[in-house]
This record gives sequence, C-alpha cells and structure tokens, in this order.
Amino acid sequence: MNKKSYLAVGTCIVIAIIATYLGKLQNIIGAPMIGLFIGMLLVNILPNIDKDFKKGTTFAGKKCLNLGIILAGGTLNFTQILGFGAKALPLIIINICLSFTVAYLVGKQLKQSWNTCTLVGGGTCICGGTAIATLASIIKAKETEIAYAMTAIFLFDILAALLYPYLAGALNLTPNQFGFLAGTAINDTSSVAASEATYNAINGLDLNLAITVKLTRTTMLIALAVIFTVITIRQQSKNNAANAEQTSISKTVLKVFPWFILGFLIMAVLNTVGLFDLVKGLDKYLKTGYKLFITIALAGVGFKIKFKELLTKGIRPIILGGCTWLAVATSSMIFIHLFKGFIG
Repeated sequence: MNKKSYLAVGTCIVIAIIATYLGKLQNIIGAPMIGLFIGMLLVNILPNIDKDFKKGTTFAGKKCLNLGIILAGGTLNFTQILGFGAKALPLIIINICLSFTVAYLVGKQLKQSWNTCTLVGGGTCICGGTAIATLASIIKAKETEIAYAMTAIFLFDILAALLYPYLAGALNLTPNQFGFLAGTAINDTSSVAASEATYNAINGLDLNLAITVKLTRTTMLIALAVIFTVITIRQQSKNNAANAEQTSISKTVLKVFPWFILGFLIMAVLNTVGLFDLVKGLDKYLKTGYKLFITIALAGVGFKIKFKELLTKGIRPIILGGCTWLAVATSSMIFIHLFKGFIG
C-alpha cells in the first residue's frame, strides 16, 4: 500500500473512534452501524476518491473485520446456554431456521443474491452486525452486499427496540415473557439492552432477562459459522469439479477455510473455561476491541456505497429484512402465547 492507502486506513480508524463515542451517547444505534453511515456520508459528499484510497478502505474492510471477529469470540461463553437462557433455546433454533427459510424464499422472489439472503437471514436471527460481519467473511460477500444487509436489518431493529417495551405492556406480558420477546426478536445486543432498560423503567424493575436470552442466542453464532464454513468449502469443491480443476480436497479446504473462524472458536473456548477471568478487566477490553475493529471495517465498507445505489438497489434488501424481521417477531409472539406456563 502507498501513502494514500494508509491515509484511508487512518481515516477509517478516526471514523471508528467518532462512531464509538456517538454510540456511547445512546444505546439504540451501535457504533458499527454509525461507522458505516459516516463512511457512506463521506463518500457521497466528497469529490471522486482515487483507486489508492479505495484500496486502503478495502484493506480496512477485510483485515480489520477478521481481527474484530476473532476478538468477538473472546466475549462468548458456552455456559450462557444454561439457566434461563436454556429455556429460550428451542425458540432460538426455530427462529434461526425460520429466518433463513424466509430470507431465501422471499429473496428469490426479490431476485437477491444468495449472499445477501444469507447475510439478512443471519443478521436477523442471531446478532445483527456481528453475525453479518462473520458470515460475510466466510461466504466472501461483496462489500455492497454487506452494506445492503446491514441497512436492511437496521431499520427494523430500531423499530423493535422502541416498540417492544410498550407492546409488552399492552399485551400484559410478564417480565419473563418480555425477556423472551426482546431477547429473541431484536437483532443487536445494544438494542436489546436499550429496550430492556426502557421496560425496566416503565415497570420499576431491574432485570437482565432479555440480555441473558440474547447472549444465549449470540452463542449460536459459533454453530452458524461452522455450518457456513462447510457449505462454502463444498461449493468451492463443486466449482473446481465443474471447471475441471484437479484440486485435492485438502487444498480446497486450505484455500477456502476462513482461518479467522479458528481463532474465533479458540477465543470462545478460552473464555468459557475462564482463562480470561485471570486478567482483571480483560473482558471489557475484548468487547471494546472487537467492536472497534468491526466499526473500522464497516467504515471502510461505507466508502463503497452511493446513496443513489442504496435508494435503488438497496430497497429490495430492505424489504427482505422487513420480511425476515416480521417472521421472527411473529414466531416469538406465537411461542410466548403457546408456552406461557413454561416461560413463566
């Protein structure tokens, strides 16, 4: 890379720092989404950006994304599936299957790419931007596909975070039932926290049931990452066969396997066995670090998106995001209604 490329990386870092600050001022819009929007804003108001600068933003978008995902593994804990979170596992698994089914079926009708459908489905059923970032690196999604998917789930995530605390009151949901609804049907962790804070304030409570369910749901990202890694390797093997390439399975795996996922899994295991607890405050640094690197990456992605394209090509992904969000929200409400006694 040359000076302009390094300048681009530095610009993405500055954007990420600003986005992180803005993200701390409120709890609804996370820093990664803010970083994406700032990048989009700059590329649309500045003069044409040359190729060297774009190379730098691409570098930030890929390398920082992978590093952020590795650090994100250190914030996951397999023991989160125990206790109250374990009760939500059946609903979480149902919503995962439903989200991808709706994403692929509706996406086909909307003529969206397999990658876009995968990102929207994963972002809706797991954990918003982090899931999109993880799956994008595995399936080699284009930067435009990442941006469209992020925007597609963002609008409905905000709507859910604002609506659910009041909907819970209108439907006379118990705290446990609200925890199920918010924890399984709001995408981003920060939005879940914001929604639960509103619910607690309205009802004079101090609970973290929704966050517990959400963390259990986030843990499922590990399984999803493994599944789509296998799918990607199989697709690459088929492509090699179709192109009459004499490539062994081992070479295909070495070429296609997203090695950052191995780091992601190792970090998750180390956190689960309590190794990171030996260093005081390390968990906070890991959370801050992974969000910062993902924000840097999404700032780079933002430099690839023009508002004109977002308002034309991006409309269908947004419709797709709305359909998957509605499907998951409906599923959670039906489950809560049918299993009131089980949930409590």
